[in-house]
Formats: sequence, structure tokens, C-alpha cells
Amino acid sequence: MRIAVDAMGGDFAPREVVRGAIDYAGVRPGDEVILVGDVARIEREIADYGRGHPTSVSVVDAPELIGMGEHPAAALRAKKRASVVVATELVRDGHADAVLSAGSTGATMAAAIFRLGRVEGIDRPALGTHLVTPLGPIMLLDVGANVDCDVENLVQFGVMGSIYAEHVLHVGRPRVGLLNIGEEADKGNRLSQEAHQRLRHASLNFVGNVEGNELVAHRADVVVCDGFTGNVVLKFFEGLTTYIFRSVREDLRQGPIAQLALLALKPGFDRIRARFDYERFGGTPLLGVRGVSIVTHGRANARMIRYALEAASDAAAARIPELIGQWTRAHPATSGLRGELRARIAHRLGRGERD
Repeated sequence: MRIAVDAMGGDFAPREVVRGAIDYAGVRPGDEVILVGDVARIEREIADYGRGHPTSVSVVDAPELIGMGEHPAAALRAKKRASVVVATELVRDGHADAVLSAGSTGATMAAAIFRLGRVEGIDRPALGTHLVTPLGPIMLLDVGANVDCDVENLVQFGVMGSIYAEHVLHVGRPRVGLLNIGEEADKGNRLSQEAHQRLRHASLNFVGNVEGNELVAHRADVVVCDGFTGNVVLKFFEGLTTYIFRSVREDLRQGPIAQLALLALKPGFDRIRARFDYERFGGTPLLGVRGVSIVTHGRANARMIRYALEAASDAAAARIPELIGQWTRAHPATSGLRGELRARIAHRLGRGERD
């Protein structure tokens, strides 16, 4: 697989992005990594890392950068040589199989939608992240791409999440659930009730409503919700996990035998930390665009970049956009005229056409 990487995106770019790419090249030398950005800075970071310049890592120049505070659509129009734009265009033009960025999520999404276009039949692409549980990761989508959703959107999220879980996470017949305030089908607002009925008849392994306290119990492999709710759940989940680990560590450092206790408990803590290692699932796919686009955390270090590259490669190898397109063609009830028209408009805008 050939993966185009926005080398300038993220709080620690280009250093951590470059190091993660070089580490990835050592693990999967058969893949090609294309670092896109300020060539001089990227080459300097490669030299500073001291591990040589792998032949599978190349550099493409992109002199502009879209900052975190810039309006995505406006920045996309003004900065046509921005690193995330150039990296996405490599996928559009067939020179790369996937794009990865730790930069502005809005800019990465906008570049994917307007440069790659939507999959035919998909109304709104969705961001799907992974919540780490003791039984493995749960895919939660949407987590911020769509604040307001309708029933059709939620059904399509379930379809796309199920395809990704099966073909990238290797979950056999993924269980799909609807995030709600109760288990009964008539719980929640009108949107939740209608979505429950549609999901029941959507040729998915739908297991019904999933309450917030059931997420960590892994009652479903894929959980769908609107982007506002999903983003709140994701950040609460991350914050709570960080708080628990920090509190336990601080409490065990107190007292006269704290060091001995820590030494005795270290193997157990290491196992727990490995179980909840969110860096292994730091690659968040934007599902529903005609190409593989992966977003990772803005504070991503080299290790998270390496794992995000693995996610990008696996999604590209599985041909996730093509599988989603096959589903919408085989199940027209999940798509409809609105999604088809928007996909065509986005494709035309991505090519620079105007009415």
C-alpha cells in the first residue's frame, strides 16, 4: 500500500510524524510512505532521527499549512498547496492508496469530501473512533463529523461501521447497536425510535439499543449515534480513563512502603495499561468518501503515527470505500437520491468544476 502522510499536521509535527513513518517502514517495508510537506524540514528530521532514510519513504513538497484555528473550507480554497490538500490529491490522482493526517480534523475532512468526493449513495461521511474496553475495541460513529443527523444517516453509519469492523478489525458478523437511554425499542426521542426500526430491517446484525453503561461491557462491536453525542462520549471516556490511571498512580506513591507496593503491583498495572492502550487504535477513519482517509490525534507521538499508518494500510488493502459502494448499490434503501446527488456535487467541486 502507498500512504500519503500530512507530515506538517499535528502538535509535534514534523518530528513525531517523520519518526513514526520511519518506524512503520521498519515494520512494514513492503508499504510506501509518502511524507508531504516542507521538504527541508522533513529531510532534517529524517537525518536527526539517526536511522537512515528508508527506501520506502519518499518526500513530496507542499509549502503551505492549514492551522488548527483556520476555517476548513476557506483554508482549502486559499491554500491549494497545503500539505493535507496535496496528500489527499495524491489519493485522488491514484498516486497513493490512503491519506493520514494528525492536523486539523475539519481540514482533513473537507479535503477528503471535496477532493475525493462521497461514495455514491452515502449522504454524510462519518468519523468512526475506537473505545478501548477489556474485551477489545468498540467502534463508535459518528464522533463529530455530523452534529445533526437524520434516520438515514444513522442507518448508513451502521452499515459503514459494520463493514470496517469486519474487514479491518476482523470482527466476524459485527454486532451493531444504537446508543440510547434505554433498552426498549420505544425509548429515546423520535429520531432514536425511527432509527431503531430502520436498523432492525437493514440487513445488519442489529442487537438493539445500547445504553452508556453498556459500552464498556462491549454489548456491541459498532455503536451508532449523532456526531454531537459521539464526541461527548469519546471525550468523557478519554478523560475518565486518564483520571483513573493518574489517581491510582498518585495514591500508590503515598505512604512509607509506597515504592515496594508499586514494585509488587507493576506487572498487574502493565497488563492493565496494555489492555487500555488507546495509541494502538489512534487511526480514526472517515468513512463514506471515495478513498481511505485516516485522522489521528493532534498530540500523536511517533508510536501512535505508526499504528495509524497500519490502520490506513489495512483499510486500503481491504478496499473499504469499494465495499461501502457495493453495499449501497445492493441495498438502495440505505442510500437514496439525496446522497447520490451530493456525491456527484462533491466530486465535481473536487475537480474544480462549477455550475
